[in-house]
Amino acid sequence: MKTVVIRECSNIKLDSSYELNLDTFNPKDCTGCWSCWLKTPGKCIFRDLDQFHRKYLEADKVIIFSQIKKGFISGKMKTIIDRLICHYLPYIEISKEGSNHLARYNKYPDIEFYYEGNFSMKNGKQILEDYIIRTFTQYRSKNIMVKDINTWGATK
Repeated sequence: MKTVVIRECSNIKLDSSYELNLDTFNPKDCTGCWSCWLKTPGKCIFRDLDQFHRKYLEADKVIIFSQIKKGFISGKMKTIIDRLICHYLPYIEISKEGSNHLARYNKYPDIEFYYEGNFSMKNGKQILEDYIIRTFTQYRSKNIMVKDINTWGATK
């Protein structure tokens, strides 16, 4: 099984085919230019995540270790999630999950999302879980799990 890790917290060691460490890497923000749909279909005009995008699409599973900052995911993690949009077509279909971009590829990885930190609102945990599940449902992942990082040992 090919596994990709996106990490901005935790020192949990994993065997993976690729790791993106957000402690040492600053991705460029998505500018909403639509180049990944119109000028360079399937590829972001920024080349800083090219290797990550290839490994993401090859992966069976992506494990994300995210920090909670100010009650939500960090700006870097949001950038990575936003920049995945190039893997989808600009066309929309309506389904029971809502409006979704059409898939560009046949396969997308399962997602395990672990978070570390505190929420500033009473319902912050539910908002985060809903956001991650909805986003990766839109991004065509079949199995999506969102858990506190402290549950890591209990789920393995």
